[in-house]
Order: sequence, then C-alpha cells, then structure tokens
Amino acid sequence: MKDLRTLTVEDFLDGQVLLVDKPLGFTSFQAVNALKWALLRKFNLKKIKIGHAGTLDPLASGLLIICTGKFTKKIQEFQGLQKTYTGTFTLGSTTPSYDLETAIDAHFETHHINSSLIEKAQTQFMGPQMQHPPMFSAVKKEGKRLYEIAREGKTVETSARAIEIYNFELDYSSFDTDKTIDFSVACSKGTYIRSLAHDFGKALKSGAHLSRLRRTAIGAFKVEDARTPDALKEELCS
Repeated sequence: MKDLRTLTVEDFLDGQVLLVDKPLGFTSFQAVNALKWALLRKFNLKKIKIGHAGTLDPLASGLLIICTGKFTKKIQEFQGLQKTYTGTFTLGSTTPSYDLETAIDAHFETHHINSSLIEKAQTQFMGPQMQHPPMFSAVKKEGKRLYEIAREGKTVETSARAIEIYNFELDYSSFDTDKTIDFSVACSKGTYIRSLAHDFGKALKSGAHLSRLRRTAIGAFKVEDARTPDALKEELCS
C-alpha cells in the first residue's frame, strides 16, 4: 500500500485501495467512518465516496479492504475473491450467535471426541457444499435482517447457500486441555465461519462455537500489508 502522505485529493477521488487491519471490538463501519472523516478534514471536502469490501464482525480482527472514489466500483469484484481466516473453535458449548456475541445457551459432552473423529469431521467440510447462515447475520428474510428477528427472540427457517471450502487445516493439540481447536480456512464468498464452527460441533456429535477469528487474506491482499485505522488516520493527518 502506498504512503498516504504522498497522495493528493485527486488520487483519492480517482480511487485508492486501503488495507486496514481491523482491531477487535471495532465495527467495519467504524473503520470506514474513521478514514472518511480523516480524508474530509485533510482535503477540506464535503463528501467522498468510500466503502468496504466485506464486513468483519466486531469480534473478528484482520483484513478489511476499503475503497475510495472511483474504486468503490471495484467493491463487488473484491467481495467475490477467496478469503482466508485463522481462529479457534471452542467445543462442548453453543451460543445463539455461534460466537461470543451472545452467552452460552447449551453444553455438550466432549469425552468421546478423539483425533480420528476430528479428522473424519474435517474431511466433511472440504469442497463445494451448502451452508445455512447464522440467525445473527445481516442476511434478509422477507425484507428483514435475520439479526433483527433473532434479537426479538424469534427464529425462522433459513435457506442454505452454496459455498466452497478450498482448504481447512486443524490444530487440536490443546483439545484435551481446554477443549479448543485452532483452524485455518480458505473459502469462497458467502461463507460464514460461525456457521462452520456450529456445524463442525454437530459433526463431532457435540456442540461448538467460534471463540476467535482473524481474516488474513482476501485474494492476493494480505493482512501483513495492512495498517490499523489509527495508524492510517495518523498517516493521513501528518
């Protein structure tokens, strides 16, 4: 990514791709908004086109692509790229949101889970497949977001979507100690890693939820080349 201090207002209006390393607790909207206001102040603008290519949940960290100016037309293209994540599944319990946004609602046995069962379950999630989105998601059902329905204490039947898992690696060396499995996954657009955690728990005849998630790549874009919103704001304002 270019040094933002060398870019002119015309550069940002013509279009730039900004790679953001979104911190935990930060929403994707907050990341976009922070850079938007920094650009407006720096160049004394009243408005500028800016948006992100793929939401990251507040409890997830990692790579967020933000586009400015004419490059906002590329957002749909970037959203379609393969994505790579690392994270942790916690076995033996589930939550309504499939992650730590909501409290644990059920506990399950884990004593029967061994390496053979884990590896067998792992193979089930490779390749093209159908996946149901979580109830706590922005997917719409009859014009209403699923998370809005979920926060009313209701559930509805969701439609499964075609996704693909290109690579799925597991490290269960600490499972006997803390009932967690670390993972790395490369997947298609539309894949919910929270649903993967939930479904993986079911495949183990237990339960699971997502307890850590970091997006490390989107296509050829890598989180190693990204900077935090605060670092980018400082660079813009210097």
